Amino acid sequence: MEKQLTQEELANRCELSKGFISQVENDLTSPSIATLIDILEILGTNLPDFFSDTKEEKVTYTKDDMFEKDDDDLKYSLMWLIPNAQKNEMEPIMITIKPGGQYIEEEPHEGEEFGYVLAGTIILHLGKKKYKVKKGESFYYKAKVNHFIENTGKSPAKVIWVSTPPSF
Repeated sequence: MEKQLTQEELANRCELSKGFISQVENDLTSPSIATLIDILEILGTNLPDFFSDTKEEKVTYTKDDMFEKDDDDLKYSLMWLIPNAQKNEMEPIMITIKPGGQYIEEEPHEGEEFGYVLAGTIILHLGKKKYKVKKGESFYYKAKVNHFIENTGKSPAKVIWVSTPPSF
């Protein structure tokens, strides 16, 4: 809320004295609600926005924002694409599974999961059923049974995977 106005300019626009603006600025006096509304209007804001504690929500993320974890035993690398995604409605990750590797088998839970295979081929296990999902293909399911993905191929598989609610 930076308008680059001098105290005198603000005072003139609000029809107040420069001394009064100075006292408000230095916390020596408090304006009435009506006067505060006038000042905020001149400054291009309003009461709710002025007193709001909410920060502007971050929309884009860079590689520096992401966090990666490797599991050498199960032969996968997991990258959280959005930091602190657990506080959101959904949680996107990117998982790379080496040949012969798999991601942890998850128990049934509330929610749904979606994935898109960027590279390689995976086997999606949903309960007792198996589905082959290749590069350029996607999957979507309700997480009502045990589920996991594995890479039975000869090259690494890379998958964008989104869970709602967050569970990774």
